[in-house]
Amino acid sequence: MTKLAQQLKHGAGQAWESISEGWRELGTRASGAVTRLWPSAGEDTAKNAMDEKSAPEGGDEHWLAPARWAFMAADVYATRDKVIVRMESPGMKREDFEIELTSPEMLSVSGHKRYERELADSSYAIVQSAYGRFRREFRLPAPVDVERAKASYDAGVLRIELPRRSLVASHRIEVRAT
Repeated sequence: MTKLAQQLKHGAGQAWESISEGWRELGTRASGAVTRLWPSAGEDTAKNAMDEKSAPEGGDEHWLAPARWAFMAADVYATRDKVIVRMESPGMKREDFEIELTSPEMLSVSGHKRYERELADSSYAIVQSAYGRFRREFRLPAPVDVERAKASYDAGVLRIELPRRSLVASHRIEVRAT
């Protein structure tokens, strides 16, 4: 093998390793944020919203179904006195969320991202957004006080503030004679 061929082989190997490492890291970081959305029963979705009345001129009935998986990134972090969960969820309203603490250390966020067609006479070439019902589970880094939890939704970000549960100070139990 010539020196040039060896250099090309080495360079290609390094490039492949770099690309592979990048995909592995992306997969690891994104694995928790990739969220499945299920179609809602009884509601129009992008696929069945295209009917004869709304078909564009020329009778083009081609319609792309929305994605069923979405990237809904979230951050969970703790301060000394609270745990905060931030979840990116653009295009939703605060009424679309249901938040539940299933235990002092497990948070469940479910919701409904509704499909809203912008123009009745439009057709789409690309549909990458996902619509429907979803559910995300978050294991919290510390027990929290359910009674004092607060949530807000602003600029496409759901923010949940969960005060840490007061830890019971150690208590000495005296052993008595019977």
